[in-house]
Amino acid sequence: MTGLLPGALVLTVSDGVIAGTRPDKSGPVLAELLEAAGFQVERAAVPDDAVVIAAAVRAAAVRHRLVVTTGGTGMTPRDVTPQALRPLLDYEVPGFGELMRSEGRRSTPFASLSRSLGGVIGHCLVLAVPGSPGGARESLEAVLPALAHALETLANDSSRHAAAGGPDRSADRGR
Repeated sequence: MTGLLPGALVLTVSDGVIAGTRPDKSGPVLAELLEAAGFQVERAAVPDDAVVIAAAVRAAAVRHRLVVTTGGTGMTPRDVTPQALRPLLDYEVPGFGELMRSEGRRSTPFASLSRSLGGVIGHCLVLAVPGSPGGARESLEAVLPALAHALETLANDSSRHAAAGGPDRSADRGR
């Protein structure tokens, strides 16, 4: 990828990181990968709280073209990232979650239990990846080749895309 891509936020979702009882291991991994791909990256952390996650992502989607959350995609009661994100999304991009799980299954069958996802809020692409450093790395590496095109599409072609994610074909209906 050439040139500097839009700004990105890596948002770590972890009670332990917020409490200072656990270091953030996945956030730095994601930031490094994104910076190597040409993104200007900011990092932040929030607790495993759906309201707080939603507020942080909603605010970030106004300032950034890409938001990557890490953590909270598992199956425990504290894993609430997907529940926090889905109501915010204009539409989901299922291929991103599918790619992330597919790549993760190369390392562990437990990747199938991840609720990783991708979606769009306005002109911002949002990705939710696992909280483990390995899972976060594998997930981002799986979708990285498509990110530049996805962001370019959102920036340049957004006026033609309906909220459902498809191109506006209304002009073609009369043919």
